[in-house]
Amino acid sequence: MNNQQILRHAKEALSIEITELSHLRDRLDDRFVKAVEIINSTKGKLIIVGIGKSAHVGNKMVATLNSTGTPSQFLHASEAIHGDLGVIQKTDVILCISNSGNSPEIVTLLPFLKDYSSALIGMTGNMKSKLAEFSDVVLDTFVEKEACPIKLAPTSSTTVQMALGDALAVCLMELNSFQQKDFAKFHPGGSLGKNLTAKVDQFLSSQKPQVSEDSTLRDIIISISSSTHGITVVTNGDEITGVITDGDLRRMLMSELDLSSFIAKDIMSKNPKSIDKNALAKEAMQILKDKNIGQLIVTDQGKYYGIIDIHRLLDEGIN
Repeated sequence: MNNQQILRHAKEALSIEITELSHLRDRLDDRFVKAVEIINSTKGKLIIVGIGKSAHVGNKMVATLNSTGTPSQFLHASEAIHGDLGVIQKTDVILCISNSGNSPEIVTLLPFLKDYSSALIGMTGNMKSKLAEFSDVVLDTFVEKEACPIKLAPTSSTTVQMALGDALAVCLMELNSFQQKDFAKFHPGGSLGKNLTAKVDQFLSSQKPQVSEDSTLRDIIISISSSTHGITVVTNGDEITGVITDGDLRRMLMSELDLSSFIAKDIMSKNPKSIDKNALAKEAMQILKDKNIGQLIVTDQGKYYGIIDIHRLLDEGIN
């Protein structure tokens, strides 16, 4: 198989799945609305049941729902009939996923799922199946064609299931006015969590270069050289009045001026950019990018508090 043939098969597979997703979108109706309302009104949790490939889809749905404000749990059908049914409480809602709707493990479970929960929602590609028969609400995930070349491996069908799960999660988010701050509460770790919650103070440099307005050229050079940031902050008492970078120094030293009497006040750039220590780190990153600078002054109630460096933020996944 040559490169063009590989690309052709890939595009054909994607086209089939896109077509099936379009069919899913077009047949959404009041049954979907009812399913959303049942899940949203439950006093318990949503338990998603599945087996085989549908189990993997169910686990992904649970992860998405939990992270977007809908408490959920996955229950594997084969484990459920061997004791795990005990996880279901009468206040819980069940979402059972099965493409055929007639898998032996699912059929065996149906009376118990129906009896032990407050509602049973079925997600199946067979509207005449046992799952459809037992369910209070049925979500139709029928596909005309799998993207698999031998039309056997679950491909289009699992894509449709996954997409419908995402649609449920999105609608539940909208119903509950789920905002970025809510999302952040469930994602404190990793790059995503840091971008949503991390404060400037967490990434403060251990170095705090500083000179006064009347500091000599020697003092300025020593201050800049003592840190790794190539910058020093000029202050007048508690007030930040300017900043001097190693680039400023180089330009001064290359000039033909007599530098013997120069002090920090003569060299500094006035009105430097700064950010409060309690601001979000991603806000600091945005300023650094917008102004094309490498360091930003950090303040505490307007007073000089320290330095934050773009490389530290990048290393920590702040973008």
